[in-house]
Amino acid sequence: MNYPVWQLDWAGGGLLIALIAVVHVYVAHFAVGGGLFLVLVERKGLAEKSAAIMEYAKKNTRFFLLLTMVFGGMTGVGIWFTIALLNPAATSALIHIFVFGWAIEWVFFFCEILSLFLYYYTFGRLDAKRHLILGWIYFGCAWMSLFWINGIIDFMLTPGDWLVDHNFWSGFFNPTFLPALFFRTFLAFMIAGLFGFVTAVFIRDEQTRHAMIRFSGKWLLGPFILLMLSAWWYKSALPAALQELIFTNMPELTFFIKTFALLSPLLVLGGLLMAMLRPQKVRLPIAALLLLIGLVYMGCFEFIREGGRRPYIISNYMYSTSILKTDLAKVQAQGVLQSARWLKNREVTDENRMVVGRELYNLLCLSCHSIGGPLNDILPIAQRFSSSGMNAFLASMGKVNSYMPPFAGNNEEREVLADFLTLGLVHNVPRLKTPLVQQDVTPYPYDPEAQYLLAAWALDGMGFTSNPDTSGLDFSPGLPEIRAQLIHRGKAPELLSAGVSVTYTLDVDGVKITGVMAGEDGYFRAEISALANVQQPYHLVEVEARGDGAVLARTRLMVAQSSEVDCNHCHGQDLAAEKQGLSRQTAAHILARHDKRSKTALKHRFDGGEIIVCGDCHADASRGMPGQKGILNLSASIHGFHAAYMAKQGAGACAFCHPTAAQGASQSLRGLHHSLGFDCLNCHGSIAEHGAALLKAEVAAGKVSAGKLLKVIGDTSVPVESIVARVPWLNMPDCLACHVGFQPPETDSAFNLWTKDNEEIFHNRKGDEGVIFCAACHNEAHVLYPAKNPYGTKLDVQQPMQYQGNSLPLGANRGCKTCHTVDMEDEMHHSRSLADFRNVPEE
Repeated sequence: MNYPVWQLDWAGGGLLIALIAVVHVYVAHFAVGGGLFLVLVERKGLAEKSAAIMEYAKKNTRFFLLLTMVFGGMTGVGIWFTIALLNPAATSALIHIFVFGWAIEWVFFFCEILSLFLYYYTFGRLDAKRHLILGWIYFGCAWMSLFWINGIIDFMLTPGDWLVDHNFWSGFFNPTFLPALFFRTFLAFMIAGLFGFVTAVFIRDEQTRHAMIRFSGKWLLGPFILLMLSAWWYKSALPAALQELIFTNMPELTFFIKTFALLSPLLVLGGLLMAMLRPQKVRLPIAALLLLIGLVYMGCFEFIREGGRRPYIISNYMYSTSILKTDLAKVQAQGVLQSARWLKNREVTDENRMVVGRELYNLLCLSCHSIGGPLNDILPIAQRFSSSGMNAFLASMGKVNSYMPPFAGNNEEREVLADFLTLGLVHNVPRLKTPLVQQDVTPYPYDPEAQYLLAAWALDGMGFTSNPDTSGLDFSPGLPEIRAQLIHRGKAPELLSAGVSVTYTLDVDGVKITGVMAGEDGYFRAEISALANVQQPYHLVEVEARGDGAVLARTRLMVAQSSEVDCNHCHGQDLAAEKQGLSRQTAAHILARHDKRSKTALKHRFDGGEIIVCGDCHADASRGMPGQKGILNLSASIHGFHAAYMAKQGAGACAFCHPTAAQGASQSLRGLHHSLGFDCLNCHGSIAEHGAALLKAEVAAGKVSAGKLLKVIGDTSVPVESIVARVPWLNMPDCLACHVGFQPPETDSAFNLWTKDNEEIFHNRKGDEGVIFCAACHNEAHVLYPAKNPYGTKLDVQQPMQYQGNSLPLGANRGCKTCHTVDMEDEMHHSRSLADFRNVPEE
């Protein structure tokens, strides 16, 4: 942040340094192993008194000199030039921390150059013993260069105690110093053998050629076991968190890890079959192929090591954004625009929003991402997000995506960068959904002399479906359920069920659906399977009660079952359906990400036409699905995982998946509490708090993955340790947490005060008399009377308007005659049931 930015769009994302560094490191390791190779070849020639081998040794030395000193020297300078431009802060830090180490390395490098030149130009001029001494001096200096460079390079991966004491030797002899030194040494010997193949195939004498090919093959086979042991040592020396990051939490490194593992036996087979058993078959194409495999092998190792540092450039000291870990909180508080030195704009306006977004991208993204390049291209990533989805993703950096540094800016800068990436960079303008049409419906006429009152309500005022028949992915909660109670009005009203049949009727996409409600203990119930796949969010249901063949009562209720699940904000904005509902393309992306993170094969089954049901693995109590042992339940999994992404979104986080957005098609929050300014957070807490409560219950159940997700949840207003664990669909927000003793509330938060069993859940709770459900008078919890539907003022108050001519809860304001036909003096259903209703809307 404190240096100018070198603008590399296509060649960004580490491409330039990768091209230069991998080739240089490959040659540099050859410079070490090849030094010993030269000496031992010369000794072999002297011992066997072979002029042909000595001639090969001299020619090989010339090739070695040109490759390692000329080409290697140029690429070495190229590395310094490139890193100084790409990450000057980290380069400066390494120079200042290890200035003494660099000085020593440069001395050894100077001795390398001098001894190699002397070794080559005195070939045949100096007696054999002294000439071999020059060769040993070269090898010793080359290995000591590796010794010092290794300490500095591995310091970047595992700084060890240097982070505490800032002692030179603590940083240099870091936890991975020794295993890395042995690994690189044995790898250098193997690379020397690979180059030996290439130079040996040019020997004209067949016997000598075969002998030197066999000799080179031994350089592959001999060090291989030691290389594997040192690789195991290297891995074991990594801190546990770093091992988990590299081998579990970074799917991007899987390719390099697998390729490294695959090429290991190939190199051994190449050395064994081509060199030891069939040296006569080794020709230049085969030797060159093995040399190329070695280069890829080295590249995979370097990519794994470099990737393991993420999100840092120097582990636990400096982020890849060049921001010191100790400075991050300060930068976040001040904002990047006020903290960075090389910027044109310090303030955000409507006119410069995209320009500022580009500057933020240059500072915070450019070090790892390219624009349209072959490495870490930002374009396909940005393409799948909406602006709000990208905003949530940026907020998750450093949490779920632990290999990315935490976003260093403030909330406004995060929104600006999200807009630039999705609107400015890929022009991902959100698609408009097809408008929905819903007609208001006049309630049945108010008849104060009616003999019967039929109360009916839905258990959930904001149900949703993922439309599994079309999307192919089913994470919908249980089917919409409706309940009804039939009351024979009178001075002493009677609840009727025997000899009564209750049916329901609704229209779904022009098709009339009729069903019978099952009689239960004092009520009737039915699940409406016809609403499993829908587009319209609201469905007016007519309920009719019959006895002795005659209609006793009929009424209407609104059942909300929305398809407005906006997974496309993060899982394929460009593939979002233009109508309501989850598109098949978005579902495919969700499953692909699941496969990548959880090592599943759901996408393959999905592509084969199978509907993937989340509840098959993740327990879903709303559908009575037990799931699989040891796997998080569906609610804890979805909310716990996404909490790290959406923790800073407030109630907007809920609207990503639930149909609660004020500008959405459904606007499912339409009850009394919503009209008073309440939102999801008042009862359920933020998504971080909600997710933490669900995960804590899973931790108590012994599920390890719950603890991992819980660790990355932050931004809770209540300390995580104080959050009370809850089981989904059982421990729900309790109305009496605010309305203690049915009194006016003294708080506006029911969070952390959960129902203890099924009977306490609002839709199962009954009045003090133990007969009438609370919802029969008040409606469902999210649509409490007086409710106001965005598509019609009467849609959600059909029964209050039918039975008492207003939109208040049944019996409100001493309207006991709704059921009793006479005024009542005693509070029968609950205390304060005869009190004045406090929130009467303007009709």
